[in-house]
Amino acid sequence: MSFLSPATPKLAPWKVLLVDDEPDIHDITKLTLNRFRLDGRALTFLHAYSGAEAKEILAREHDIALVFLDVVMEREDSGLEVARWMRHDLKNDFTRIVLRTGQPGQAPEERVIVDYDINDYKEKTELDRTKLFTTTFAALRAYRDIMKVEDARRVQVSYREGLERVLAASSHIFKQRNLKDFASGLLQQVVALLRLEQSMLLRLKGASMISGESQYEVLAKIGEFGDGIDPALLAQLDEARHNRISKLYGDTYVGYFPNNSGKASLLVLQGVEEISDIDAQLLEVFCSGVAIAFDNILLNQEITDTQAELILRLGDVVESRSNEAGNHVRRMAQVCHLLAQASGLPEDETAVLMHAAPMHDIGKIATPDAVLLKPGRLTPEEWEVMKQHPTVGLQILDGSSRPILKAAAVIAHQHHEKYDGTGYPQGLKGEAIHPYARIVAVADVFDALSHARCYKEAWPTQQVTDYLREVAGHHLDPLYVDLLIKNMDKAVEINRQWPD
Repeated sequence: MSFLSPATPKLAPWKVLLVDDEPDIHDITKLTLNRFRLDGRALTFLHAYSGAEAKEILAREHDIALVFLDVVMEREDSGLEVARWMRHDLKNDFTRIVLRTGQPGQAPEERVIVDYDINDYKEKTELDRTKLFTTTFAALRAYRDIMKVEDARRVQVSYREGLERVLAASSHIFKQRNLKDFASGLLQQVVALLRLEQSMLLRLKGASMISGESQYEVLAKIGEFGDGIDPALLAQLDEARHNRISKLYGDTYVGYFPNNSGKASLLVLQGVEEISDIDAQLLEVFCSGVAIAFDNILLNQEITDTQAELILRLGDVVESRSNEAGNHVRRMAQVCHLLAQASGLPEDETAVLMHAAPMHDIGKIATPDAVLLKPGRLTPEEWEVMKQHPTVGLQILDGSSRPILKAAAVIAHQHHEKYDGTGYPQGLKGEAIHPYARIVAVADVFDALSHARCYKEAWPTQQVTDYLREVAGHHLDPLYVDLLIKNMDKAVEINRQWPD
């Protein structure tokens, strides 16, 4: 028989579960099927002597191909209960079940096969050596073919999920911080197509002259790669980058994919036996697409960064004119970013707020020096002049369609509103005040109290915390006050990084 082979198989054996309360049946079955082979794979046997034992093994082992199942064991219907449990409770529709009984009258064949999703039904007396072989062969071949279909379905699902991620990322590819989403979706597609489990996509940074500094940025990874890049893998990446070629190192494929702008992406695929011409073309298209997307994002990022830098410098001019400390606007931007993240704002809104916050006092550019720089207390008339700067800020920034400038206009107009409605210029209250303005107000008060001014010394952190609790619900939104207090260590670190 072609499925018999004396050679020791290299592939994992087929798992067969023998369920019978007669030990002799186990021994005879093992002896008879000892030399069985299908696709170069032998059999390995698991043993259960009751329905309860069978359930334990089936719940533990998820790749059993075939169960020889006795009907009558501890109870007259123990085997039928195991079959029902497998299909309905365990949701195992793949394992083939061959029912064996020494008492055929106990379980009529037609009813059992129809009602219990049994794949074959044999009386023990008819299972001679030849019948046992042919029954096992037919059952395992059916299991093999079913699993091939199931594997193909899983690959298709994985491919579809990857495609969905690519489409979702592509819909906003020009927004900030979406390159990694885009790369992750594409990487998932390639892994699905090549049926791998570990892959990593890297971006080649500019060549570094500093020893030990990484020249690579990890854009996406699937599998266990750890936090850093393994020294052996790093040497392979360096070789691919230096020679500008793709190469297979054992079971690790390192692909080098340059684009027209002179930049390059590197793809690491682990567990690869070989890369066919079709696979290589797919990978080239894949990495070229990522590289082009990266270039587009960099161009858009440069525009955004330029806009943010101009806003920051203009904020510096306004603050320096009013004798504020030089790094005030930088600290405020970082604390606003911290609070926005802690509150769960979407990442794109968090970035917009961080870039817009430095413009909160832009309206002071129109405030007369006699009022803005007055060292003493303002008169009621001078205070009315000072209170005009939020409206002036709105007038300067209003009308722009750019997200950062639109946010800056709202912040400039509303950051002096108070949570209890006693602020200015509109007397807004509670959530009628835009979240951006409420966050900026908390950051502004925190920074003013934490640093020395011409009229006061810097307050210690505990005193600042106590004051914030005191004004929460009155001047400031208690939600953002609470978030700042919970993240006070990070806010203090921001102060340390950007000192006066």
